[in-house]
Amino acid sequence: MTERILPTPDVFATCPSDGKILEYYAGTFEAVYVVLHPFIKAVSISGDQFTPSTYPERSTIVDSCRPVSWAEVAAKAALPSIAAVDIGLRTMIGGLKAEFSNREYADKIESLAQSDHILTPPEGCFSDLLHNRMLLSIQDLGYKWVWVGDEFSTERKLYWIEDLMTHEAKATWGHCNVFTPDKALLWTTHWDSHFSFLCSSERNVAAIQEKYQFEGFACTPLTEVYWSVRSWVPR
Repeated sequence: MTERILPTPDVFATCPSDGKILEYYAGTFEAVYVVLHPFIKAVSISGDQFTPSTYPERSTIVDSCRPVSWAEVAAKAALPSIAAVDIGLRTMIGGLKAEFSNREYADKIESLAQSDHILTPPEGCFSDLLHNRMLLSIQDLGYKWVWVGDEFSTERKLYWIEDLMTHEAKATWGHCNVFTPDKALLWTTHWDSHFSFLCSSERNVAAIQEKYQFEGFACTPLTEVYWSVRSWVPR
């Protein structure tokens, strides 16, 4: 039987699994901003609902919780940097090799659920608390439609952006890629990460950041997917 091998994935519609981020997108996007997904402060609902079988819907999270920045988490948990937050989060999900894991960081983050009702963002999917703001930022650039594709963008469907912001919309749940019809902007997530990548021109990324101020950092040529344990770490 002939082995079935997938064709090379479209760079404009996918996320790198490892390595240098700008190198992966070279020739396609000139700028990539790492958007850190905020932690979730349960305000008017119980944190006990955040389990796989009872996880609240996006609309409930938006109405009943507030975002907590990585900087605030680092301060509350007495962690030295947002890189330590990333290492702690990745350790919690078993996403790092033993030599890079840090159980102390993970325990400090986990303790915030008990002391402050601050819950971790889920890995490998878009933040519910940022979802509609990110789509609004894409609309601000003049777009009305976006494609939503699966992990390797072997399947994709075109959506009116406003339809993705309704309570009933489920197209962007789970791991997926959102990109514009002209292939000039991509919003994507990495399976074992608690952040997403906003990829486009330097002008577009700067315009979005100027208005929306998403917590995160711009990639340099040295920034890797596993930035917190590799050659370049934001301070």
